[in-house]
Amino acid sequence: MVEPITFYGPDNQPLAGYSGSQGGSFGELDTWQPQAKMADAALLPNLELGNARSEDLARNHGIASGGVQLHVDNIVGHMFKLSYKPMWKRLGMKEEDAREFAKEVEAAWLEYAEDPVNCWIDAEGKRTFTMLIREAVATHTRMGEVMSTAEYIARPGTNMRTAIKVVNPHRVSNPNNAADTQYLRGGVGMNRFGAAVKYHVRDPVYTGFGDSLSAVSGNWRPVWKTTKWGRLQFLHVFEPEGDGSTRGANKFLSVMERLKMLDKFQSTQLQNAIVNAMYAATIESSLSSEDAFRIIGEEHGGDNKVLKYLKTMGKFHEGTGVRLGGVKIPHLFPGESLNLETPGNTAQGFAEFETAMLRYVAAGLNVSYEQLARDYSKVSYSSARASIMESWRYFMGRRKVIAARYASMIFSLWLEEALDKGIVTPPAANRDFYEAKNAWCNASWIGSGRLAIDGLKEVKEAVLRIEAGLSSYEREVANMGEDYQEIFQQQVREMKERKEAGLPPPSWVKALSLAPEQAEPEEEKNAA
Repeated sequence: MVEPITFYGPDNQPLAGYSGSQGGSFGELDTWQPQAKMADAALLPNLELGNARSEDLARNHGIASGGVQLHVDNIVGHMFKLSYKPMWKRLGMKEEDAREFAKEVEAAWLEYAEDPVNCWIDAEGKRTFTMLIREAVATHTRMGEVMSTAEYIARPGTNMRTAIKVVNPHRVSNPNNAADTQYLRGGVGMNRFGAAVKYHVRDPVYTGFGDSLSAVSGNWRPVWKTTKWGRLQFLHVFEPEGDGSTRGANKFLSVMERLKMLDKFQSTQLQNAIVNAMYAATIESSLSSEDAFRIIGEEHGGDNKVLKYLKTMGKFHEGTGVRLGGVKIPHLFPGESLNLETPGNTAQGFAEFETAMLRYVAAGLNVSYEQLARDYSKVSYSSARASIMESWRYFMGRRKVIAARYASMIFSLWLEEALDKGIVTPPAANRDFYEAKNAWCNASWIGSGRLAIDGLKEVKEAVLRIEAGLSSYEREVANMGEDYQEIFQQQVREMKERKEAGLPPPSWVKALSLAPEQAEPEEEKNAA
């Protein structure tokens, strides 16, 4: 009797009895055998190359550059405003005292951080605070992380010394390009819990062709994350992707291949269209070599004979004035015929293919296709608003996790020095700065306002939410990218000036009643 043959799977179980989830089974996925890796193992080996490719895309590809700018404009905007909110209950302050202190801090911070001439907040003297945050968001989009060092510099014109030095993430690497170890990965020294304690910053080599970050300079400076008393020295902001994440992953990694292929495809289509449009007509000759040489009086061919034949043709055409745009019927050389060329449709299917690729890229960048492609031609009000709101939710998460966190780090450094030097005077509290740093430094940040497709509808919706007790002026005004306290103060001043000028006060109820009710678009009615 012949024994039956039994086939076994990779788990040493008979295939006949093999069962499990579809993703862990075989069949179409038979050749797909990815390795299970920790976050650093998947990212760090190709970190430098991936970031270099991402930066190249952002520099030279319009869609990638626009994707980065979308993040900057929607997360930060033209001004990143401080809304200081010390935890007065935790600090044992009176609420009124805390509010007055917050106003003093905000004014002193604005004076120092947004100085447009001296740029005190920037160690290089090139950026205001908002410019630092805009650059940080752009860098995070391209490279997945933000890095800076906290400097303490004496400068004429200010007694404040706190300044921020931007660090290119390419400069942080293992000394002498050594291999990663358990406690040193990607230039970051860690303790046994995986917390960063030291960063190794490489100084670039400056040559006549610019600075090189890929060459080994042999000069790595260790920078501790904090001082002994807890003041930040190295600012590193990124969103970890799993257990043991040491460095951040840029937003273009998942769509990089498609973007580069789309770039090549667009260039090829453009070149093809140009070539097809260059020639309106061609001249074709049916003469054999013997006949051609007989015409020019030569018995045997050769390189010089061919050249003489071509020169003869050129002189003939020049003498007869062969023209196409001049409408003249040309007199051709013996044996020649004129063929009119009809350019083919080189862009057939290109628009659909490009749209599909851009939708894929937009999904990878977490923005809407309409925003990325600047194409709102095929959407209604409702679909456009839903698309923008979906992107807005993502941008708000990025504002909180990346921009606001980085901004709060910088603010805490400034506030520590401002309190120490008496720039601002704090009210009585039961805990000092170092005992409750987070309570002293608690702040929210106001960035770019939400895009309003229909301003009237957006305002009515905001008013209804406030009247129904579902929202507040602070939140609704922040959605516009403004500070409600500044708005209120300005309104008080304007109402006083209007009264002094003999003008009637504005009536919000009357303005609302005058606003016309907009009819629902026909396409939305039909869709409903």
